[in-house]
Amino acid sequence: MIHKSSIIDSKAKISNNVKIGPFCYVGPNVILDDNVELVSNVHIEGNTKVGKGTRIFPFAAIGTQPQDLKFNGEKNSIEIGENNLIREYVTINPGTAGDKLKTIIGNNCLLMISSHVAHDCVIGNNVIIANNVPLGGHVTIEDSVVIGGNSAVQQFTRIGRLAMIGGMTGVLKDVIPFGLSFGNRNYLKGLNIIGLRRSKYENKVIMQLQEAYKKIFSLKNLHEGLFKINEEYSDNKLVKEITNFIERDKKRPICSPLENK
Repeated sequence: MIHKSSIIDSKAKISNNVKIGPFCYVGPNVILDDNVELVSNVHIEGNTKVGKGTRIFPFAAIGTQPQDLKFNGEKNSIEIGENNLIREYVTINPGTAGDKLKTIIGNNCLLMISSHVAHDCVIGNNVIIANNVPLGGHVTIEDSVVIGGNSAVQQFTRIGRLAMIGGMTGVLKDVIPFGLSFGNRNYLKGLNIIGLRRSKYENKVIMQLQEAYKKIFSLKNLHEGLFKINEEYSDNKLVKEITNFIERDKKRPICSPLENK
C-alpha cells in the first residue's frame, strides 16, 4: 500500500506487503524488503537496503550524503537488517572510501528518536540506542548493547557485546563486552550483571567472570598479562571474549575502572 502523496522512484525495488504512508520519498537505488513500513514523511535515498519487517517513523532520513569532508561522491551503501524500529528524526549515513564504504545495522534493533548513525558504523543485533545519541564515524557496536539517552560515542570507538552505557555518557574509550560504563568521560562501573542473568548465563560463569574482571584491570600492563588470565579461566568463554576484544585492536584505548585511571 503506497499513499498517493509519496514519491517512489520507478527504479526502487518494493517487495511484498510494504506500507508507505503519506509524504515519503524513496530513491531509485533503494530496496524495501517484505513487510517494511514507512509510517509517513520518511526520506530514503542512495544504495540503501531495508530488511523485512522494519518500521521507520516520521522524519527519519536514511542514505543521504555522509557528514565527512573527505567524501568525494564515491559509491557507497547502507544495509539495514530485519525487524528494526527506527523512530522519529533518526539519521543514518552511508559509508566512505576511508573504510568499507558501507554502514551496517543488524536485526531487531531499536533506534530511538533523534539518534544518529554516522558513516561506516557497524551495529549488531538486538541493540538499543536511546534518544539523542549520536554515533561518530567508524563506530562498532556488538550484539545486545544498550546505550542510554543523550550519550555520545566518539568516532572509531568499539562497544562489546552485552555492554550497557549509562545515560549522558561521553564514550571516548572502547568498552569491553559485558561492561557497565558511565561518566562525562567514560569509565567502567563494573559488569552488566543484570544483562548477563537475563541472557541465562549460569551464576558460576558470572562469578568467574567477575573474578577475571578484577584481575584484568589490576594488571600493570593490560596486554602483557592477558595470556595468564586466559590460562586460568580457559573454560570460561566469556572471559575469552573480553580478552579477545582487548587484543583485537591494541591501538585503541580501553575503558577502565575509575581507580585505574
